[in-house]
Amino acid sequence: MTAEPVTLDRTDPEGAVAAAVARVSNWGRWGADDVKGTLNLVTDEHRRAAAALVRRGRVFSLAQQFSMDGPQKGWRRRTNPVHTMLDTGTDAEAGVQGFPHGIGGADDVVAMPLQCSTQWDGLGHIFDHGRAWNGRRAGEVVTSLGDGVTGIETVAADFAGRGVLLDVGRLFGADPAGTGGELPDGFAILPEHLDATCAAQGVEVGPGDLLLVRTGQYGRVLREGWGEYAGGPAPGMSFTTADWLHAHDVAAVATDTWGFEVRPNEFDVAFQPLHQVVIPNMGLFVGEMWALEELAADCAADGVHEFLLVAAPLPVTGAVGAPLNPLALK
Repeated sequence: MTAEPVTLDRTDPEGAVAAAVARVSNWGRWGADDVKGTLNLVTDEHRRAAAALVRRGRVFSLAQQFSMDGPQKGWRRRTNPVHTMLDTGTDAEAGVQGFPHGIGGADDVVAMPLQCSTQWDGLGHIFDHGRAWNGRRAGEVVTSLGDGVTGIETVAADFAGRGVLLDVGRLFGADPAGTGGELPDGFAILPEHLDATCAAQGVEVGPGDLLLVRTGQYGRVLREGWGEYAGGPAPGMSFTTADWLHAHDVAAVATDTWGFEVRPNEFDVAFQPLHQVVIPNMGLFVGEMWALEELAADCAADGVHEFLLVAAPLPVTGAVGAPLNPLALK
């Protein structure tokens, strides 16, 4: 499961994307009508084996907060959640709720973009030259009514299996605050970094795995505030890792950063080119803004970097991405 080294020409993102697509495309691999992409690699046998990884009974929530004090800054009309109370304790005390025999209650509502915090990118989230996953026309997949083909609800039951944490930040990053190591902004995680982390942790990444990659940037956010976390400079996956992810047949990959791939991107003029390769062409599900600090500390303490991961998205019909509260069980 090795991939040939890839050399990038910073002046030619269009050519690099086309060449990568030619190497790693999964169009047709699971049939012309497929809507699950790489999640087809997570089998019942894989899930049974993953369940056996739960030995201590420890559970870790990998969700960042869903709060009005969140990372979003309005780019692409993405805002932080707006949480509003509909009924409150003061209403109950005032006796204005209209319930009999003294019962009262509280209700609330939240309005938010589906990708404002911990989330999965669905297969209808990114297009390549007007084409969506499996070669479909983008306009035939996602309309004003939503994603009528690969909406996130089609994979609501599929994100459960063997999770593997590669703590690249701990191995290659500085640790000025004694919190486990963090990569600097703009650090591109290369295939050799992933291989070295696997070797250092004594773990392998294989077909059907749900891969988590910790950069440590979220740990810095917890200390220093959101800053430019949403869309600003960040460590992340190099464009060249598309071949590594394809060779290892991972089912999904998530990081603790806003955008999964390194920012600024590795070309002179580009925007998220790794997304352009892996989502519409590989059919790979990408997770962003995951909280990996607590899990990473536990993995470093006990030396076990594999676990059962249950990470079901909220099945919003027709959505091209969805929030979730992923759980790692060890």
